[in-house]
Amino acid sequence: MGNFLASRKGIILVGLVIGVIAVTLQKLGNPANMGICVACFERDIAGSLGFHRAAVVQYMRPEIIGLVLGAFFVSIFTKEYQPRAGSSTIIRFFLGVFAMIGALVFLGCPWRALLRLAGGDWNAIVGIAGLAVGIGAGVLFLKNGYNLGRTYKVNKAAGWVFPAIMLGLFAMLIFQFKVSDAGPLFFSEKGPGSQFAPVAVSIAAGIFIGGIVQRSRFCTMGAIRDIIMARDFHLMTGVIALLVSATLLNLVYGQFKPGFESQPIAHTVHLWNFLGMVLAGLAFALAGGCPGRQLILSGEGDSDAAVFVVGMIVGAGISHNFLLASSPAGTGAYGPAAVVIGLVFCAVIGFTMKEKMS
Repeated sequence: MGNFLASRKGIILVGLVIGVIAVTLQKLGNPANMGICVACFERDIAGSLGFHRAAVVQYMRPEIIGLVLGAFFVSIFTKEYQPRAGSSTIIRFFLGVFAMIGALVFLGCPWRALLRLAGGDWNAIVGIAGLAVGIGAGVLFLKNGYNLGRTYKVNKAAGWVFPAIMLGLFAMLIFQFKVSDAGPLFFSEKGPGSQFAPVAVSIAAGIFIGGIVQRSRFCTMGAIRDIIMARDFHLMTGVIALLVSATLLNLVYGQFKPGFESQPIAHTVHLWNFLGMVLAGLAFALAGGCPGRQLILSGEGDSDAAVFVVGMIVGAGISHNFLLASSPAGTGAYGPAAVVIGLVFCAVIGFTMKEKMS
């Protein structure tokens, strides 16, 4: 099965399945055009833990937990579990922070950009264009020697930490853990955070997708990077398959509503839709994977990826506490300034981190 999922037909099947599951999760209760959004769901987890107090986006999303656990279980079963860690930890953390800031200015990760487009939200086209430009800039840095340093094998127990944290978060959700009547955990009573599919379905979907993505190496950032660097369309066929299956199922479910205006959890400030995703794409490229891929790597035992994920969760708290995140009304008060700062940060890292490892 592993060999098949890594093949051309296999990666197409993986994309088709992710699209079907994501749109079905929307039908079962997840927010519109947000069946699976790594950035948005990590933002909801940050809110549930009290890292921010935006009351409409607080929920302990089982899909995120499932992606990590699915990759963890499958990698152990296939003997691909490889605990490892590298260097430049603080840089990886802040790449995660700025990736989240960019994504929340646009309002979605690469997976949600595809799902927004599949639902008829034409604003996603601007975001996807920005994502491609950001990844393209990252490729230029890679071609000019950008390098955060090599990874090293570490004790197996080090790779268990992040999956164990995910298990702990899931237990907190199941038992509705609260420190006091006021929380945490916090749960939205209205807005996107109050919209969710049944927990059992969500965790099962996350675990299943985590497993097939781990085997297939599906990655939206990697798909664009591979085309630019090597004219390799292998991963892109899976991305296209996701878009096709999600679009067709939206049509079947009556969830396809084309246009720019009044799209769910989206805005029409195109400049910052574009630049927000330029920042996110550049941060993904410099970190070595899109947010979904980072979750999968963290499940395989990659501590560098886990640091990036933690950076994204902290970045979600920063985005809402400091009025950086967008809303359907438009960009946050300080979101554009944060995007510019993030682009400068990524550019400095891209130009300066050129250590050659023997």
